[in-house]
Amino acid sequence: MACAGIWTVVVVIPVVQSEFGTDRALASLPYTLMMVGFGAGTVLIGRIADRVGIVAPIVASALLLGAGYVTAGMAPNLTVFTLAHGLLIGVGAAAGFGPMMSDVSHWFVRRRGLAVTIAACGSYFAGTLWPLVMKTTIPLYGWRATHIGIGLAIMAVLIPLSLLFRQRPSQATLAAAETATAAARDGLGVTPRTLQGLLTLAGLACCVAMSMPQVHIVAYCGDLGYGVARGAEMLALMLGLGVFSRIASGFLADRIGGAATLAIGSLMQALALLLYLFFNGLTSLYVISAIFGLFQGGIVPMYAVIIRDFLPPREAGARIGVVITATIVGMALGGYLSGVIYDLTSSYRYAFLHGVLWNLVNLALAVWLWVKRQGALAAAPAAAPAR
Repeated sequence: MACAGIWTVVVVIPVVQSEFGTDRALASLPYTLMMVGFGAGTVLIGRIADRVGIVAPIVASALLLGAGYVTAGMAPNLTVFTLAHGLLIGVGAAAGFGPMMSDVSHWFVRRRGLAVTIAACGSYFAGTLWPLVMKTTIPLYGWRATHIGIGLAIMAVLIPLSLLFRQRPSQATLAAAETATAAARDGLGVTPRTLQGLLTLAGLACCVAMSMPQVHIVAYCGDLGYGVARGAEMLALMLGLGVFSRIASGFLADRIGGAATLAIGSLMQALALLLYLFFNGLTSLYVISAIFGLFQGGIVPMYAVIIRDFLPPREAGARIGVVITATIVGMALGGYLSGVIYDLTSSYRYAFLHGVLWNLVNLALAVWLWVKRQGALAAAPAAAPAR
Protein backbone atom coordinates (compact mmCIF):
# COMPACT_ATOMS: atom_id res chain seq x y z
CA MET A 1 0.00 0.00 0.00
CA ALA A 2 2.75 2.48 0.88
CA CYS A 3 4.73 1.72 -2.28
CA ALA A 4 1.79 2.52 -4.55
CA GLY A 5 3.37 5.95 -4.90
CA ILE A 6 6.33 4.51 -6.78
CA TRP A 7 4.26 3.05 -9.59
CA THR A 8 1.01 4.92 -10.16
CA VAL A 9 2.64 7.92 -11.84
CA VAL A 10 4.27 5.59 -14.39
CA VAL A 11 0.86 4.57 -15.69
CA VAL A 12 -0.39 8.14 -16.24
CA ILE A 13 2.68 9.60 -17.99
CA PRO A 14 0.95 9.55 -21.44
CA VAL A 15 -2.32 10.89 -19.98
CA VAL A 16 -0.55 13.69 -18.10
CA GLN A 17 1.45 14.59 -21.19
CA SER A 18 -1.77 14.94 -23.18
CA GLU A 19 -3.81 16.71 -20.47
CA PHE A 20 -1.22 19.36 -19.66
CA GLY A 21 0.13 19.71 -23.22
CA THR A 22 3.80 19.00 -22.54
CA ASP A 23 6.62 16.86 -23.92
CA ARG A 24 7.72 13.43 -22.70
CA ALA A 25 10.63 14.71 -20.60
CA LEU A 26 8.45 17.14 -18.60
CA ALA A 27 5.71 14.52 -18.31
CA SER A 28 8.34 12.27 -16.70
CA LEU A 29 9.31 14.97 -14.20
CA PRO A 30 6.61 14.08 -11.61
CA TYR A 31 8.12 10.60 -11.47
CA THR A 32 11.61 12.06 -11.10
CA LEU A 33 10.66 14.39 -8.24
CA MET A 34 8.57 11.67 -6.61
CA MET A 35 11.65 9.47 -6.52
CA VAL A 36 13.74 12.34 -5.10
CA GLY A 37 11.14 12.76 -2.35
CA PHE A 38 11.13 9.00 -1.86
CA GLY A 39 14.91 9.02 -1.46
CA ALA A 40 14.97 11.90 1.00
CA GLY A 41 12.13 10.30 2.94
CA THR A 42 13.96 6.98 3.07
CA VAL A 43 16.98 8.49 4.83
CA LEU A 44 14.88 10.59 7.21
CA ILE A 45 12.42 7.82 8.05
CA GLY A 46 15.25 5.29 8.38
CA ARG A 47 16.89 7.46 11.05
CA ILE A 48 13.58 7.89 12.88
CA ALA A 49 12.87 4.15 12.73
CA ASP A 50 16.33 3.41 14.22
CA ARG A 51 15.35 5.50 17.23
CA VAL A 52 11.61 5.02 17.81
CA GLY A 53 10.58 2.02 15.72
CA ILE A 54 8.55 1.70 12.55
CA VAL A 55 5.00 2.48 13.80
CA ALA A 56 5.21 6.28 13.67
CA PRO A 57 6.75 6.26 10.16
CA ILE A 58 3.93 4.04 8.86
CA VAL A 59 1.24 6.37 10.25
CA ALA A 60 3.02 9.41 8.80
CA SER A 61 3.29 7.58 5.48
CA ALA A 62 -0.45 6.98 5.37
CA LEU A 63 -1.25 10.65 6.01
CA LEU A 64 1.26 11.95 3.47
CA LEU A 65 0.11 9.55 0.77
CA GLY A 66 -3.54 10.35 1.34
CA ALA A 67 -2.90 14.09 1.11
CA GLY A 68 -0.63 13.64 -1.92
CA TYR A 69 -3.05 11.59 -3.99
CA VAL A 70 -5.98 13.90 -3.27
CA THR A 71 -3.85 16.91 -4.22
CA ALA A 72 -2.62 15.22 -7.41
CA GLY A 73 -6.16 14.27 -8.35
CA MET A 74 -7.28 17.89 -8.03
CA ALA A 75 -4.16 19.45 -9.61
CA PRO A 76 -5.00 22.32 -11.98
CA ASN A 77 -1.63 22.14 -13.75
CA LEU A 78 1.51 20.08 -14.13
CA THR A 79 3.37 22.09 -11.47
CA VAL A 80 0.90 21.18 -8.71
CA PHE A 81 0.75 17.58 -9.92
CA THR A 82 4.56 17.39 -9.83
CA LEU A 83 4.88 18.97 -6.37
CA ALA A 84 2.24 16.63 -4.94
CA HIS A 85 4.36 13.69 -6.07
CA GLY A 86 7.67 15.13 -4.91
CA LEU A 87 6.72 16.55 -1.51
CA LEU A 88 3.90 14.26 -0.39
CA ILE A 89 3.58 10.98 -2.31
CA GLY A 90 7.32 10.34 -2.64
CA VAL A 91 8.12 11.06 1.00
CA GLY A 92 5.07 9.08 2.16
CA ALA A 93 5.99 6.02 0.11
CA ALA A 94 9.44 5.83 1.73
CA ALA A 95 8.26 4.03 4.87
CA GLY A 96 7.21 0.99 2.87
CA PHE A 97 10.61 -0.01 1.51
CA GLY A 98 14.03 0.69 3.09
CA PRO A 99 12.77 1.17 6.68
CA MET A 100 10.69 -2.01 6.43
CA MET A 101 13.67 -4.03 5.21
CA SER A 102 15.78 -2.62 8.02
CA ASP A 103 13.15 -3.40 10.65
CA VAL A 104 12.64 -7.01 9.58
CA SER A 105 16.40 -7.64 9.25
CA HIS A 106 16.85 -7.39 13.03
CA TRP A 107 14.63 -10.42 13.66
CA PHE A 108 16.55 -12.96 11.54
CA VAL A 109 20.11 -14.30 11.27
CA ARG A 110 20.28 -17.57 9.30
CA ARG A 111 17.38 -16.61 7.03
CA ARG A 112 17.95 -12.87 6.93
CA GLY A 113 18.29 -12.77 3.14
CA LEU A 114 14.91 -14.40 2.65
CA ALA A 115 13.26 -12.21 5.30
CA VAL A 116 14.58 -8.99 3.76
CA THR A 117 13.56 -9.94 0.24
CA ILE A 118 10.05 -10.89 1.37
CA ALA A 119 9.73 -7.46 2.99
CA ALA A 120 10.99 -5.87 -0.22
CA CYS A 121 8.31 -7.68 -2.24
CA GLY A 122 5.75 -5.14 -1.05
CA SER A 123 7.12 -2.72 -3.62
CA TYR A 124 6.64 -5.17 -6.47
CA PHE A 125 3.23 -6.24 -5.27
CA ALA A 126 2.34 -2.56 -5.51
CA GLY A 127 3.74 -2.45 -9.04
CA THR A 128 1.66 -5.50 -9.95
CA LEU A 129 -1.58 -4.35 -8.33
CA TRP A 130 -1.91 -0.64 -9.03
CA PRO A 131 -1.27 -0.53 -12.81
CA LEU A 132 -3.99 -3.16 -13.28
CA VAL A 133 -6.39 -1.26 -10.99
CA MET A 134 -5.69 1.99 -12.83
CA LYS A 135 -6.07 0.36 -16.24
CA THR A 136 -9.64 -0.46 -15.19
CA THR A 137 -10.60 2.67 -13.25
CA ILE A 138 -9.11 5.41 -15.46
CA PRO A 139 -11.36 4.63 -18.48
CA LEU A 140 -14.39 4.43 -16.16
CA TYR A 141 -13.81 7.31 -13.74
CA GLY A 142 -10.84 9.27 -15.08
CA TRP A 143 -7.32 9.64 -13.74
CA ARG A 144 -8.28 12.34 -11.23
CA ALA A 145 -10.94 10.31 -9.43
CA THR A 146 -8.61 7.31 -9.53
CA HIS A 147 -5.89 9.23 -7.69
CA ILE A 148 -8.27 10.43 -5.00
CA GLY A 149 -9.62 6.91 -4.51
CA ILE A 150 -6.12 5.47 -4.16
CA GLY A 151 -5.21 8.01 -1.49
CA LEU A 152 -8.30 7.26 0.60
CA ALA A 153 -7.78 3.50 0.28
CA ILE A 154 -4.16 3.74 1.44
CA MET A 155 -5.08 5.70 4.58
CA ALA A 156 -7.87 3.26 5.41
CA VAL A 157 -5.49 0.26 5.26
CA LEU A 158 -2.10 1.54 6.50
CA ILE A 159 -3.11 3.17 9.77
CA PRO A 160 -4.70 0.01 11.29
CA LEU A 161 -1.82 -2.13 9.98
CA SER A 162 0.75 0.04 11.77
CA LEU A 163 -0.39 -1.41 15.11
CA LEU A 164 1.05 -4.81 14.14
CA PHE A 165 4.62 -3.42 14.24
CA ARG A 166 4.78 -2.24 17.86
CA GLN A 167 7.31 -4.83 19.12
CA ARG A 168 11.03 -4.00 18.77
CA PRO A 169 14.21 -6.16 18.99
CA SER A 170 15.92 -6.39 22.40
CA GLN A 171 19.17 -4.57 23.18
CA ALA A 172 20.88 -7.95 23.67
CA THR A 173 19.94 -8.97 20.13
CA LEU A 174 21.35 -5.74 18.71
CA ALA A 175 24.57 -6.08 20.75
CA ALA A 176 25.20 -9.61 19.45
CA ALA A 177 24.61 -8.44 15.89
CA GLU A 178 27.07 -5.57 16.42
CA THR A 179 29.85 -8.02 17.32
CA ALA A 180 29.12 -10.26 14.33
CA THR A 181 29.12 -7.44 11.76
CA ALA A 182 32.36 -5.97 13.13
CA ALA A 183 34.13 -9.32 12.72
CA ALA A 184 32.80 -9.77 9.18
CA ARG A 185 33.87 -6.23 8.21
CA ASP A 186 37.40 -6.78 9.51
CA GLY A 187 37.69 -9.84 7.31
CA LEU A 188 36.53 -7.85 4.30
CA GLY A 189 39.31 -5.31 4.81
CA VAL A 190 37.39 -2.10 4.07
CA THR A 191 36.19 0.69 6.33
CA PRO A 192 32.46 1.28 6.93
CA ARG A 193 32.68 4.55 5.00
CA THR A 194 34.34 2.91 1.99
CA LEU A 195 31.85 0.07 1.87
CA GLN A 196 28.96 2.50 2.26
CA GLY A 197 30.31 4.60 -0.60
CA LEU A 198 30.78 1.63 -2.93
CA LEU A 199 27.30 0.31 -2.23
CA THR A 200 25.87 3.76 -2.84
CA LEU A 201 27.56 4.01 -6.24
CA ALA A 202 26.49 0.47 -7.13
CA GLY A 203 22.90 1.26 -6.18
CA LEU A 204 22.88 4.39 -8.32
CA ALA A 205 24.29 2.58 -11.36
CA CYS A 206 22.01 -0.45 -11.23
CA CYS A 207 18.86 1.64 -10.98
CA VAL A 208 19.70 4.05 -13.79
CA ALA A 209 19.77 0.86 -15.86
CA MET A 210 16.67 -0.62 -14.22
CA SER A 211 14.54 2.47 -14.72
CA MET A 212 14.31 2.34 -18.52
CA PRO A 213 11.85 -0.56 -18.80
CA GLN A 214 10.06 0.14 -15.54
CA VAL A 215 9.42 3.84 -16.16
CA HIS A 216 8.91 3.92 -19.92
CA ILE A 217 7.45 0.56 -20.92
CA VAL A 218 3.90 1.98 -20.89
CA ALA A 219 4.85 4.95 -23.06
CA TYR A 220 7.04 2.72 -25.27
CA CYS A 221 4.11 0.46 -26.06
CA GLY A 222 1.97 3.49 -26.85
CA ASP A 223 4.59 4.76 -29.30
CA LEU A 224 4.78 1.36 -31.00
CA GLY A 225 1.01 1.39 -31.49
CA TYR A 226 0.20 -1.38 -29.02
CA GLY A 227 -1.60 0.96 -26.61
CA VAL A 228 -0.82 2.01 -23.04
CA ALA A 229 -3.04 -0.77 -21.64
CA ARG A 230 -0.61 -3.32 -23.09
CA GLY A 231 2.26 -1.45 -21.52
CA ALA A 232 0.51 -1.47 -18.14
CA GLU A 233 0.08 -5.24 -18.47
CA MET A 234 3.78 -5.64 -19.25
CA LEU A 235 4.71 -3.52 -16.24
CA ALA A 236 2.47 -5.62 -14.00
CA LEU A 237 3.97 -8.82 -15.47
CA MET A 238 7.51 -7.50 -14.99
CA LEU A 239 6.92 -6.57 -11.38
CA GLY A 240 4.81 -9.60 -10.54
CA LEU A 241 7.60 -11.91 -11.67
CA GLY A 242 10.00 -9.64 -9.82
CA VAL A 243 8.34 -10.88 -6.62
CA PHE A 244 9.47 -14.43 -7.41
CA SER A 245 12.91 -13.13 -8.33
CA ARG A 246 13.22 -11.35 -5.00
CA ILE A 247 12.22 -14.38 -2.98
CA ALA A 248 14.56 -16.61 -4.99
CA SER A 249 17.40 -14.15 -4.43
CA GLY A 250 16.72 -14.33 -0.68
CA PHE A 251 17.11 -18.11 -0.71
CA LEU A 252 20.29 -17.75 -2.78
CA ALA A 253 21.77 -15.04 -0.54
CA ASP A 254 21.33 -17.26 2.52
CA ARG A 255 23.47 -19.87 0.77
CA ILE A 256 26.13 -18.02 -1.23
CA GLY A 257 26.04 -14.53 0.32
CA GLY A 258 24.63 -11.16 -0.63
CA ALA A 259 27.64 -10.06 -2.72
CA ALA A 260 27.57 -13.12 -5.00
CA THR A 261 23.79 -12.84 -5.40
CA LEU A 262 24.15 -9.16 -6.31
CA ALA A 263 26.72 -9.98 -8.99
CA ILE A 264 24.51 -12.66 -10.54
CA GLY A 265 21.47 -10.37 -10.56
CA SER A 266 23.44 -7.54 -12.15
CA LEU A 267 24.73 -9.78 -14.94
CA MET A 268 21.25 -11.11 -15.68
CA GLN A 269 19.74 -7.62 -15.75
CA ALA A 270 22.33 -6.51 -18.33
CA LEU A 271 21.43 -9.45 -20.56
CA ALA A 272 17.71 -8.66 -20.32
CA LEU A 273 18.28 -5.01 -21.25
CA LEU A 274 20.23 -6.11 -24.31
CA LEU A 275 17.21 -8.10 -25.50
CA TYR A 276 15.13 -4.90 -25.69
CA LEU A 277 17.60 -3.60 -28.27
CA PHE A 278 16.83 -6.38 -30.73
CA PHE A 279 13.12 -7.18 -30.32
CA ASN A 280 10.07 -4.91 -30.24
CA GLY A 281 7.17 -7.11 -31.37
CA LEU A 282 4.20 -7.32 -29.02
CA THR A 283 4.80 -10.94 -28.05
CA SER A 284 8.53 -10.33 -27.78
CA LEU A 285 8.00 -7.42 -25.41
CA TYR A 286 5.79 -9.52 -23.15
CA VAL A 287 8.46 -12.23 -23.06
CA ILE A 288 11.36 -9.82 -22.49
CA SER A 289 9.45 -7.96 -19.78
CA ALA A 290 8.87 -11.27 -18.04
CA ILE A 291 12.57 -12.14 -18.34
CA PHE A 292 13.56 -8.70 -17.07
CA GLY A 293 11.30 -9.12 -14.04
CA LEU A 294 12.75 -12.54 -13.25
CA PHE A 295 16.33 -11.27 -13.55
CA GLN A 296 16.37 -7.93 -11.75
CA GLY A 297 13.95 -8.30 -8.85
CA GLY A 298 16.50 -9.36 -6.27
CA ILE A 299 19.15 -6.71 -6.87
CA VAL A 300 18.03 -3.86 -4.60
CA PRO A 301 17.28 -5.97 -1.49
CA MET A 302 20.82 -7.35 -1.67
CA TYR A 303 22.17 -3.96 -0.61
CA ALA A 304 20.17 -4.26 2.61
CA VAL A 305 21.47 -7.81 3.14
CA ILE A 306 25.08 -6.71 2.59
CA ILE A 307 24.70 -3.74 4.93
CA ARG A 308 23.28 -5.95 7.68
CA ASP A 309 26.12 -8.44 7.19
CA PHE A 310 28.93 -5.88 7.39
CA LEU A 311 27.81 -2.57 8.90
CA PRO A 312 26.61 -1.58 12.42
CA PRO A 313 23.05 -2.86 12.99
CA ARG A 314 22.01 0.06 15.21
CA GLU A 315 22.57 2.29 12.17
CA ALA A 316 20.88 -0.07 9.73
CA GLY A 317 17.86 2.10 9.02
CA ALA A 318 19.94 5.15 8.16
CA ARG A 319 22.62 3.22 6.23
CA ILE A 320 20.12 1.20 4.23
CA GLY A 321 18.26 4.46 3.68
CA VAL A 322 21.33 6.08 2.12
CA VAL A 323 21.90 3.21 -0.32
CA ILE A 324 18.20 2.89 -1.13
CA THR A 325 18.21 6.63 -1.76
CA ALA A 326 21.02 6.11 -4.26
CA THR A 327 18.90 3.49 -6.03
CA ILE A 328 15.99 5.91 -6.02
CA VAL A 329 18.12 8.72 -7.42
CA GLY A 330 19.23 6.24 -10.05
CA MET A 331 15.62 5.44 -10.93
CA ALA A 332 14.73 9.13 -11.03
CA LEU A 333 17.80 10.06 -13.07
CA GLY A 334 17.40 7.13 -15.41
CA GLY A 335 13.69 7.79 -15.91
CA TYR A 336 14.35 11.43 -16.77
CA LEU A 337 17.38 10.78 -18.97
CA SER A 338 15.45 8.13 -20.90
CA GLY A 339 12.80 10.76 -21.62
CA VAL A 340 15.48 13.22 -22.74
CA ILE A 341 17.13 10.62 -24.97
CA TYR A 342 13.73 9.82 -26.48
CA ASP A 343 13.03 13.50 -27.17
CA LEU A 344 16.43 13.87 -28.86
CA THR A 345 16.28 10.72 -30.96
CA SER A 346 12.53 9.93 -31.22
CA SER A 347 13.47 6.39 -30.22
CA TYR A 348 14.01 4.36 -27.08
CA ARG A 349 16.83 2.32 -28.63
CA TYR A 350 19.60 4.56 -27.31
CA ALA A 351 17.85 4.79 -23.96
CA PHE A 352 18.13 1.01 -23.59
CA LEU A 353 21.81 1.15 -24.60
CA HIS A 354 22.36 3.91 -22.03
CA GLY A 355 20.95 1.57 -19.38
CA VAL A 356 23.29 -1.25 -20.39
CA LEU A 357 26.35 0.97 -19.93
CA TRP A 358 25.31 1.97 -16.41
CA ASN A 359 24.63 -1.68 -15.62
CA LEU A 360 28.25 -2.54 -16.43
CA VAL A 361 29.40 -0.13 -13.71
CA ASN A 362 27.19 -1.91 -11.18
CA LEU A 363 28.42 -5.31 -12.32
CA ALA A 364 32.05 -4.31 -11.90
CA LEU A 365 31.46 -3.14 -8.32
CA ALA A 366 29.45 -6.24 -7.42
CA VAL A 367 32.15 -8.56 -8.74
CA TRP A 368 34.85 -6.63 -6.85
CA LEU A 369 32.91 -6.97 -3.58
CA TRP A 370 32.36 -10.69 -4.18
CA VAL A 371 36.08 -11.23 -4.86
CA LYS A 372 36.98 -9.40 -1.62
CA ARG A 373 34.51 -11.53 0.31
CA GLN A 374 35.87 -14.74 -1.19
CA GLY A 375 39.39 -13.67 -0.29
CA ALA A 376 38.34 -13.07 3.32
CA LEU A 377 36.70 -16.47 3.56
CA ALA A 378 39.75 -18.19 2.07
CA ALA A 379 42.08 -16.42 4.51
CA ALA A 380 40.00 -17.17 7.58
CA PRO A 381 41.08 -20.83 8.11
CA ALA A 382 44.75 -19.92 7.68
CA ALA A 383 44.47 -17.17 10.28
CA ALA A 384 42.73 -19.32 12.87
CA PRO A 385 45.78 -21.40 14.06
CA ALA A 386 47.78 -18.21 14.67
CA ARG A 387 45.42 -17.10 17.46
